[in-house]
Amino acid sequence: MRCWLLLLMGWIALPVAAAQLTLELDGTPRVFDDASLLRRAEVRRIDIPDDVAYRRDMRYRALPLRALLAGVGPVDHLQLVATDGFVAELPAALLWNTAGSTAWLAIEDRRAPWPRLPGKATSAGPFYLVWTQPQAAGIGTERWPYQLATIRRLPGVAERYPALLPAAELAPDSPIRRGFAVFQATCMACHTLNGAGAAEVGPDLNLPYGPTEYLRADLLRAYIRQPQSLRHWPRARMPGFDARSLPDADLDALLDYLRHMTTRKAALQP
Repeated sequence: MRCWLLLLMGWIALPVAAAQLTLELDGTPRVFDDASLLRRAEVRRIDIPDDVAYRRDMRYRALPLRALLAGVGPVDHLQLVATDGFVAELPAALLWNTAGSTAWLAIEDRRAPWPRLPGKATSAGPFYLVWTQPQAAGIGTERWPYQLATIRRLPGVAERYPALLPAAELAPDSPIRRGFAVFQATCMACHTLNGAGAAEVGPDLNLPYGPTEYLRADLLRAYIRQPQSLRHWPRARMPGFDARSLPDADLDALLDYLRHMTTRKAALQP
């Protein structure tokens, strides 16, 4: 019995494995662990009011994301991949904004773990991209990826996924083009469209049918604003987008883009 107790105590005392973040910025992956990142001189304690993931005020130890992005400039594009299949597409220009919004890599300390996320069995750690003053540069809720695992520098969305592009003849100020920008910022983290994209969370938004083809406009709007108001189930993962995170004008443009893309399936067939 004593031997079993000793074995059990030894198992409990085992250190928690280091968490790792991979950066792929120049063709050569670099791996950082949580402990080494927390020792960096740039680390600060920051307060995040009304945190996107926790839905309450939070305090983190974090470092400015730009401190890790040597060689990345405002013309570049970043893809941030979480362990649950969430993929945030982030124009690097947002990190160089002059409005006052700052991106921080929050790092969970294994000795003082963060609380569980609302309705989930895990925390937002070990790495979580958070923003101070996000409203200043219009940073939406889908650009706060948690459980972050990989950051890549890649060509922009339009170059990588031409199947997402609206018709070339559209005017530059077309609401459909604006809707394409909204899709990238709001929907692409969880959904593909025409089979294009890297997310693995939600269904494709055009194949075989797009939501504008099988839902009335008022129901689709209600679903985007509050998914549980239309389809209720306990394990639903889609968040609601209120008017602050997705203004009415952006929602209108997004629906214009989704309707337009239902006409562009044939052009994609071999």
